[in-house]
Amino acid sequence: METPRRRRLVHDLKRRRSPLLIRRALVPILIGVLLMSSAAEAAPRNKVVGTWRMVSAEIEKPSGNEPAYGKHPSGLLIFAPDMHYVEVLTDGDVPRFKSDVRGQGTDEENRIAMAKNIGMFGTYTVDENGEFTGDRVEGSTFPNWIGDVRTRKDLRIVVEGGRMTENFTRPDGTKIVIVFERVR
Repeated sequence: METPRRRRLVHDLKRRRSPLLIRRALVPILIGVLLMSSAAEAAPRNKVVGTWRMVSAEIEKPSGNEPAYGKHPSGLLIFAPDMHYVEVLTDGDVPRFKSDVRGQGTDEENRIAMAKNIGMFGTYTVDENGEFTGDRVEGSTFPNWIGDVRTRKDLRIVVEGGRMTENFTRPDGTKIVIVFERVR
């Protein structure tokens, strides 16, 4: 039979034990948080992560360089922290189609748009220093690139401060140099 005195004793005992139980539960959690933050601090900073705006793009040729995306190149390259990327590069001088319906351009309009613009997305990797090591194309406006794995041999990306240079060698051997600035 429970008496008021017994209830008070049980209540007092629970009240005294409660802070101890809380401390015992919090200690492993705090240790885990400290270990996770130490591991995060030890990991190198991903140097390419962020949004980059294209400022120039040139095709290197023996006879001299020529613009890869016209006189007014426009584009973004986004490297997400989850190791995905999206790249869209366009020639700002490509004329608008006569039709406002996307799939109803003339053969000539479609040919120019295809030759002067590229868009793709996929995943990328970095090394232990946080430097770009390669990517895998999961989707592209040029379907022949889908599934390609590009390594530093084909695609070298170098970050220096707020500037990034992409050196890309197309499968046909053509070399393209694209310069990006970090979007702030």
